[in-house]
Amino acid sequence: MSLTRSTPSQETFWTEKHVTKYPVEHPPLAYAPLAPPVSQQDDAARAYSAFLRTFPEYQTTWILDTLRRTDFGRLDRTGETYVDYMGGSQLPESLVRVHGDFLTRSVMGNTHSVSSSSKLSTKCADEARDAVLSFFRAPLGYTVIFTPNATGALKLVGEAFPFTEHSCYVLGADSHNSVHGIREYASRRGAQVHYIPSTSTGGFVPSVAKDILRRHKSKSHPNLFALTGQSNISNAKNSLSTLDYASSLGYHTLLDAAALAPTSVISLSETPVDAMAVSFYKMFGYPTGVGALIVKESFLEQLERPWFAGGTVDIVQVPGPIITRASKLHEQFEDGTINYLTLPAVTDGLRFLSAYLPFLPLRLSCLLHFATTSLSRLRHESTGTPVVNILSKLPSRRLRSVGEQADTGSVISLIFLFPSGQMMPNSFIEHVAVSQNISLRTGCMCNPGGAAALLGIEGDMELLYPGVTLKDFETVVGRELGVVRISLGLATTFSDVWKVIRFAAAIANDRSRQSLWDSWTNVPIGQAV
Repeated sequence: MSLTRSTPSQETFWTEKHVTKYPVEHPPLAYAPLAPPVSQQDDAARAYSAFLRTFPEYQTTWILDTLRRTDFGRLDRTGETYVDYMGGSQLPESLVRVHGDFLTRSVMGNTHSVSSSSKLSTKCADEARDAVLSFFRAPLGYTVIFTPNATGALKLVGEAFPFTEHSCYVLGADSHNSVHGIREYASRRGAQVHYIPSTSTGGFVPSVAKDILRRHKSKSHPNLFALTGQSNISNAKNSLSTLDYASSLGYHTLLDAAALAPTSVISLSETPVDAMAVSFYKMFGYPTGVGALIVKESFLEQLERPWFAGGTVDIVQVPGPIITRASKLHEQFEDGTINYLTLPAVTDGLRFLSAYLPFLPLRLSCLLHFATTSLSRLRHESTGTPVVNILSKLPSRRLRSVGEQADTGSVISLIFLFPSGQMMPNSFIEHVAVSQNISLRTGCMCNPGGAAALLGIEGDMELLYPGVTLKDFETVVGRELGVVRISLGLATTFSDVWKVIRFAAAIANDRSRQSLWDSWTNVPIGQAV
C-alpha cells in the first residue's frame, strides 16, 4: 500500500487491484496543531501540553493522529476508550471500504476449480501469500499456510510434529494456552515436556533457557522448541536469538508471534525460524477468522499429518488406505476451503500496516512510559497508599526516534488495591470500566503460567488436581484470579491514556470509589458495606 496526497482534502489508498478515494476531515499533516488552543485549555489539555514537554519525540508520530481521525473516528464519535489491542486491534475503516468495494465489483469462487471466478480467488490467495512473505522478510524456501487464527497455526504444528518417546518439547511457562496445548500431542507420543521458568515479571532468563535446551538436546530424535515472542500478559519480549541457539542444538523452532507482530518488525531473514504463527486481526483489526503459519518448506516435509481433508489430497482410494497428497506443500495443510473472500483484505491490511509500523514503537513507548508513571504515582486520599500495583514488565529504556524497537510490548498488567493494601476484585474494576466506556480486559488472558508468575501463586499452581475448577482455585488462593490488562495499539492516542488515568484516579477518591462500589453491589445509597 502507498498513500499519495492529491489535494489537501483527498487521500488515496492504492492497491494492485483498485484505487479508492475517500474524503478526510483534517488539514494537511504539516498544519496539525501541536496542542489545543489556550482558550480550550482544561485538565486534559493542560496534561497534554505537559506530556508534550516531557515527550517531545511524540510529535514525530503525528501521522498516527491523522490516521486516528480518518480511520478510527468512530472511537471518538462513540466515546469509547479502547485499550484492549492485545485482544484484537481496531479495524481501519478505509480497509473495510476498499475490501467491500472490491467484493461488490468482483465475482469470486471456490479455489478448488478452474472457472474464472475460481482463478480470481486463487490469484488473490497467491497475492496474499506473497504479501505475508514480503511483510515478514522471508527468504526463499518459506511458504504460507492460511489458518483460522494463530491458534490454528500452532495446532497444525503440534498435531503433525513427529514426536517420539525419545523426543522433547521445550517451551516457556509464560506462554499462551495454544502453545501449552502442544504438550498434549507430545505426551501422547511419549515425548517429554520441559518448561523454562518465568521470572517474576514474565518471560525468561536467556541463560536459563539455553541451559534447559542444552540439557535436553538430542540430535538423533526430533525435538521442538516453542518461543513466545511477546507475552500477552506480562509484556515481556523474549530474545529471538534463543531460537538460533536452539536450532544450533538440533531443535526445530516455532515462534508464537501473535502478540509480537502487531507492533514489532520481524525479519525471517535475520531469524530463520522453522515456523511462525500470526493472527491478522491482532495486527490490523480486519478480517477476523484468518491467521497464518509462515513456515519453511523443508520443515513441512518432515511433518506427519494425522488425517486428510478436502483440498489436501489429489487421490483417495475408497474403500482402501491409499491417498496421494496435494502437489503443493501448503495445500496439504489447508483443510477444506480457505477463507478466500477475506484474503484480499489481508494483502491490503499488510500494506496498510507497513506504512505506519515504523512510527508505532516510538508512539507507544511515550504513551506506555507516561501511563505507567502516572498510574504508579496515584495514591488513596485517605491513607496515601498506592492505588495500583503494576505487575508486568516495564521497558528498560525510552525510545527517542522513529525506527527504534522497544524491548517490551505495550501492555500494562496490574491489580487495583484498597486503601488497606488488599486486592480489589477484578470484576469490580471491569464494572467501573464498562460504566465509563473503557474497553479493557481482566483475567489470566489464556496464559496461566504468566499470570501465576505475576501474581506470585506458582506454589498454589502446584497444588492443582484433576477436575479442579476456576472457582476451586480461587477459593484456595482467597481472591479472584487474574489481572487488569491495559494494552495499547495502532489507534491509541494520549486522550485514551489520559481517560484511563482519570478512571484510576476516581478509584483513589474515597467518595467516588464508595459510589462505584455501591453501584456494583446494588447497595442502597447511604448504606455502608
